[in-house]
Amino acid sequence: MTFDLLAQDPGTKARAGLLTTAHGAIETPIFMPVGTAGTVKAVGQRELKQDVQAQIILGNTYHLYLRPGLDVLQAAGGLHKFNGWDRPILTDSGGYQVFSLSGTRKIKEEGVTFRSHIDGSKHLFSPEGVMDIQRRIGADIIMAFDECTPWPCEYDYARRSLDMTHRWLKRCIQRLDTTEPLYGYEQNLFPIVQGSTFKDLRKQSAEFIAEQGRAGNAIGGLSVGEPAELMYEMTELVCDILPQDKPRYLMGVGTPANILENIALGVDMFDCVMPTRNARNGMLFTTQGIINVTNKKWELDFSPIDETLGGHVSTFYTKAYMRHLFQAKEMLGAQIASAHNLTFYLWLVKEARKQILAGTFAAWKPGMVEKLMTRL
Repeated sequence: MTFDLLAQDPGTKARAGLLTTAHGAIETPIFMPVGTAGTVKAVGQRELKQDVQAQIILGNTYHLYLRPGLDVLQAAGGLHKFNGWDRPILTDSGGYQVFSLSGTRKIKEEGVTFRSHIDGSKHLFSPEGVMDIQRRIGADIIMAFDECTPWPCEYDYARRSLDMTHRWLKRCIQRLDTTEPLYGYEQNLFPIVQGSTFKDLRKQSAEFIAEQGRAGNAIGGLSVGEPAELMYEMTELVCDILPQDKPRYLMGVGTPANILENIALGVDMFDCVMPTRNARNGMLFTTQGIINVTNKKWELDFSPIDETLGGHVSTFYTKAYMRHLFQAKEMLGAQIASAHNLTFYLWLVKEARKQILAGTFAAWKPGMVEKLMTRL
């Protein structure tokens, strides 16, 4: 895997790059649709390519491990073959999901024991085991097994958790470097910076992660309830430490405005369930602002959802028709809304990239952020 840094905006720390993997190139900054269980909810692979123009999608180790299971995935030849997606895939380590099961898991140095949310069966995730699982899933980019601390969090807990996350990272690296890919192409590990919202811990973690010399690095433990300004402060601190020549992935972020603000701080990669989750409730993100398409005001609005975006979904269907689908509880409404929102997110990062390459991102961003936060 290679990362070529092509430009940096002169007025901010925003970057444009090209990340090349075994399954193709990714233009950064990039948003990655979340396909937790091997599918992006309500959006098929052809739509992801043609309308959304997704360059990379995510899978989740925890969910794929439980269902369909590793034997099925390996028999298929890995997740790419199983779901028919021939572009890059990133898999989260499942750490966030495991740690969210606070009532049914136990954290020890060995790893985490937890009970399945499906049938209550007991399982162990260790750093070595999670690397083996992600080998069998076959993603191009795989994440280290870490502990994502809650917010707010006591300093002593955050420090102990960070120390263990760093020890686990060394075990992840050891396991990955002494095993081989199963499907004939390279897999790359991204370590994860933790440390809650404590500056000294974030600095310590960022320095430790940078020293590992992996192909890319991630920032975890943010967008978990803390104020946006605190998220930006931690992100800027970490980005100033992480290597310039490696991609930076801010996990689980976020709103369109969050994405632009963090691009300005030097982040290259994003993921979030927001575009599809909110779509299923009738919230549409557009280039002019946010639409609650279930409102009566759209009943006689026969204009397209968003002509600016191009593509079939956003320009063919009208706001009035979308309102009707949601009022009638037709599943097509959620499908169209999900594809549209993802199309918008991919348009947004593509437009940000254009502005970075032109050297105009700093001037363009404030007006765009204001539009993105407008309720129509």
